Amino acid sequence: MNLKEQIDRNSLPRHVAMIMDGNGRWAEKKGVERIFGHRNGVESVRQVVEAAGELGVEYLTLYAFSTENWNRPRTEIDGLMALLTRSITNETKKLNENNVRLLVIGNVSDLPKSVHKQLMQSVKFLSKNKGLTLVLALSYSGRWEITDAVKKMMADAASGKLDPDRVDSETVESYLATSFMPDPELLIRTSGERRISNFLLWQLAYTELYFTPVLWPDYRKEHFYEAIIDFQRRERRFGKVSGKSRALLNS
Repeated sequence: MNLKEQIDRNSLPRHVAMIMDGNGRWAEKKGVERIFGHRNGVESVRQVVEAAGELGVEYLTLYAFSTENWNRPRTEIDGLMALLTRSITNETKKLNENNVRLLVIGNVSDLPKSVHKQLMQSVKFLSKNKGLTLVLALSYSGRWEITDAVKKMMADAASGKLDPDRVDSETVESYLATSFMPDPELLIRTSGERRISNFLLWQLAYTELYFTPVLWPDYRKEHFYEAIIDFQRRERRFGKVSGKSRALLNS
C-alpha cells in the first residue's frame, strides 16, 4: 500500500499551514546562488498544492515571504519578487484547471506595484473556484497581524462600533487576516528547523507541529502524505484528558 492509500480521507485536517524553509541551504550545498533554491522550490509548491487538492484538504497556507525577509540583500529580494510574479503568471491557468481558489494575507501594500497587480488579477480570476483554497502569506508576520488587528479594534472602539467590555477571543479572531478560515490543525516546517518564526502566532495555539529535515526544493507529494499520516496518528486533546487516561480514571 502506497502512502496516499494509507490516508484516512474522513480524518483530514481542514487547514494545513507550511513554512517552506531551506531554499538557501539547498542552493549553497550545490554551490549556486540562493535564488536558484527559490526557483527550484516552485516545483515543490506545485506538488504540495496538487497533493492537498487531491486529498480534499480545504485550506493550504504557505509562508511565502515574511516581513523580516525585507531585510535580506536587495538582489535576493528583487530576484524573489521577479520569481513571484513569474510563478503567479505561469501557475494561474493550472490552478484554475484544478479548481483552486487563491487568497493572500499580509501587508501586501509593501509589495512592488507590478507584483501586487498580477497577484490581485490572479486572485480575482480564481475567486469563483470551489476546491482547495490556497492562501499565500506575503509580507506577513504574526506580530504584524496582531498589531494590525489591535489598531482596527481601537479605531472601532473610538468610533463606537466596538464595545471594549464585550471583546472576547472570537472578537479578536474576527479582526485577524485569517478570519475567513479555520485555524490550522497541522503546521509543517521543512529543513529541520524547529520554530514557528513569527507565523500565525494566534492561530497556532492548538496546532499539531510537524518538522522534517527535507529541504524545501526537495519536498514532494510523498513527504506531504507522510505528514498527514503522522497527524492522523496523533490524539488531539485541546487541553482535555486523553481518551486512554479517561478510561483509566473511570476503570
